[in-house]
Amino acid sequence: METSPDRQCHSEGYMAAYQHFATQAIHTGQEPEQWSSMAVVPPISLSTTFKQNAPGEYTGYEYSRSGNPTRNCLEKAVAALDGAKYCLAYASGLAATLNVAHLLKSGDQIICTSDVYGGTNRYFNKIASEMGLKIAFADCSDLKCLEAAITSDTKLVWIETPTNPTLTVIDIQGCADIVHKHKDVILAVDNTFMSAYFQRPLSLGADICMYSATKYMNGHTDVVMGLVSVNCDKLYERLKFLQNALGAIPSPFDCYLLNRGLKTLHLRMKQHFKNALEAARFLEKDPRVEKVIFPGLPTHPQYELTRRQCTGVPGMITFYIKGDLEHAKIFLKTLKLFVLAESLGGYESLAEHPAIMTHASVPEDMRATLNISDTLIRLSIGLEDIEDIIDDLDQALRAAQYPRAGHLSPRPITKKRKLRHCKG
Repeated sequence: METSPDRQCHSEGYMAAYQHFATQAIHTGQEPEQWSSMAVVPPISLSTTFKQNAPGEYTGYEYSRSGNPTRNCLEKAVAALDGAKYCLAYASGLAATLNVAHLLKSGDQIICTSDVYGGTNRYFNKIASEMGLKIAFADCSDLKCLEAAITSDTKLVWIETPTNPTLTVIDIQGCADIVHKHKDVILAVDNTFMSAYFQRPLSLGADICMYSATKYMNGHTDVVMGLVSVNCDKLYERLKFLQNALGAIPSPFDCYLLNRGLKTLHLRMKQHFKNALEAARFLEKDPRVEKVIFPGLPTHPQYELTRRQCTGVPGMITFYIKGDLEHAKIFLKTLKLFVLAESLGGYESLAEHPAIMTHASVPEDMRATLNISDTLIRLSIGLEDIEDIIDDLDQALRAAQYPRAGHLSPRPITKKRKLRHCKG
């Protein structure tokens, strides 16, 4: 079968797309035969408890914290998309992180990649460390640095790729090869930015694939949830016990919404990639921009690695605006189509200032080391028409460069722009 021009345009040179992804997203775990009503769409099971045939004899479910039919449908679908045997759903991404950390005991060490989501940094630094866990941050994009950081106390290595917010891409297979030379050390990968459509950490040697499913996996900015996928039976049983014992589970309604979001994941991610690539090219050529970081650009330092371990790139762009903090603030306040807000991965375009917003909890000296500066801006490119996305970026950059003129007469975002066609 010939590859369509559109498919060649955006994914040529990347890993081949995962086979049957859309079919699995639509059908796995959704079988009508599991319901007496034969419902095609899995119903929302709100019951907190389930009738037992006799004391201790139940047919699949006993209490909704321990297991729920709607949650079960979601977990089966995500496991299939991750190429995993099992998936567990949690009340948030951080709830998933907390459950993974509870696999450890006091005195064990966690090595976390240094450039990481601010909430993960805060949890490890301010909470897990107070519970007796040893926390070490290392640049896991440098495999020698990771290897040097591992000690006899290391039990968990936590990486994010691409990292948040500087979009550094980490070699998952390389990390796995190093980690698994050491007995009983778990490699966990936060796959939030890539989604299951663009990256499968378990197939690259990771033990745990974790998501803040609030982002791309749901894709509609109306659910807060976390996910963890694994292949190891023993690891699943430990995490399943913790899911029930700690109780940080999502509601059936949220599971229904996320399950629905998965049905269009493949379509959404393709368009995020397409729009972000055009937006990144525009920003990279703009003289008002100091530097653009986007793994889908050949100028990204891990561009070739990205193409080796991913099937494409999501809609996340980081860039440094020329000037200072005031220029960054004017740019963000002048945006009209983009919403100034935290989070990412929804159908709408979002913009934020990591140093003030998502990464404000990261210690200032660590922010400086990671180049999370006052001029760093993070964009989550949505699914709007690309002409409108680029026109909004253009008028906000103009306003930041010429504050008075920009605020008085911004160019309408509806003005059409001739776009360069992608050639791979």
